[in-house]
Amino acid sequence: MPARSPRAVAGFGAAGGLVLVVVLGLLVRIRVIHDEIDLEWMEEIVEHRASVWDLPSRLFDFIGGGWFAIWVLPVAIAVVFLVARRPWAALTFILTSAISAGLVQLLKVAFGRSRPEEILLQLDSGAYPSGHVANAATVAVLLTLLLARWGIAVGGAVYVVLMALSRTYLGAHWVTDTIGGALVGAAVALGMWATLAPKIRRERERPSPAPERADSVEP
Repeated sequence: MPARSPRAVAGFGAAGGLVLVVVLGLLVRIRVIHDEIDLEWMEEIVEHRASVWDLPSRLFDFIGGGWFAIWVLPVAIAVVFLVARRPWAALTFILTSAISAGLVQLLKVAFGRSRPEEILLQLDSGAYPSGHVANAATVAVLLTLLLARWGIAVGGAVYVVLMALSRTYLGAHWVTDTIGGALVGAAVALGMWATLAPKIRRERERPSPAPERADSVEP
């Protein structure tokens, strides 16, 4: 059997991730795994709340959602790619961020899950999936694919886990909400990369223009 290309693997991963999002959403909606996972995790989080964790959690709340995560961060990263002469990477990042954010909102409406009673924030949207974690996973997975650096993959994974912990610490989400958010972000990133992989690869492999030699300039 011939080996599947990275593009095909990414496509299968995206489809599988979205299926898992829906299955997990149905399970939490009918409360099949709520008591065994969500309630126990929230009890542990509330028991270990301390003032030293408040500021970092609030910081992650800011950088992971709202206008900063939806507008400022994607545009800033896209500008960096444009400066690096990678317009397809910039376009991919903008489109992926927008699709991920839009899909999260659709799923929130579809599942209509209530947030924990221990919440420390003023929020009125649905809990499942976590938009903050979806944003973090989108950034982490897509930058890993666009830049092809293992260091980014490790740093991105740490960022996603810390974002998920901060969301449950603040009581903004159940732990299964954060898992669903990570799946959404990763699936959309994989799907968009698979769709535009040929253009992204050609762009990345394109040789940089050689600098003009000073002695070749006409006087």
